[in-house]
Amino acid sequence: MRFEYTVIPAPNRGEKSRDAKTPTDRFALTLTAELNRMATEGWEYLRADVLPSEERSGLTGRTTLYHNMLVFRRPLVIDPEVKRLPQPEAASDQPLSAPTAADRP
Repeated sequence: MRFEYTVIPAPNRGEKSRDAKTPTDRFALTLTAELNRMATEGWEYLRADVLPSEERSGLTGRTTLYHNMLVFRRPLVIDPEVKRLPQPEAASDQPLSAPTAADRP
């Protein structure tokens, strides 16, 4: 089976909610909502990664920032009508022969 993947930034903070009293609860609720939103679109959560990104800092400087990313996948839907890529037409049944003196200029 083949898959397609997507990567989105993880939430930075939790949304306010009546049911969530602590910052941890709010963050968990926000993360749950994001995972469920992606699931409704057919995406399966795989993992969270922290990845470096080199970015500009000032006029000439560069700095490395780290981003929390969520990785998802879903089965790649293949059109059943398209079985495989078109193949080149078969060569003629006549064997190839070396050029003769008559073929040369």
